[in-house]
Amino acid sequence: MDSKEKALKTAEFLHDKKAQDIKILELKELTIITDYFVICSAESTTQVKALAEYLQEIMQQEGYKLYGIEGFSHAHWVLMDYGDVIVHIFLEETRRYYDLERLWLDAPRIQIEKITSDKSRAVYR
Repeated sequence: MDSKEKALKTAEFLHDKKAQDIKILELKELTIITDYFVICSAESTTQVKALAEYLQEIMQQEGYKLYGIEGFSHAHWVLMDYGDVIVHIFLEETRRYYDLERLWLDAPRIQIEKITSDKSRAVYR
């Protein structure tokens, strides 16, 4: 599976657990640290932790190695490093404050065309 497919699958997993405002930024032409950022929001620190725990579990089941996780104890911004995909799970107000999308304004966005209402499958462009 390539990096883009991994980022899309990650976004789908986060959507399944009710993450909000999911964005995928393609960084491979802008930095050597990763190929993609997957960014999402949660309404509470409890939801931030639940999203991080769920993603860690499901990604491990899918065979993806987690290289590092930061911010879990405070749960305002959890960063999960999967190598070519870095996941940022933000508390809504923390996301507005740091505004990674503005910081990486030059990064192309991977559009999520449609996520089906039954959440059994996401369709991407």
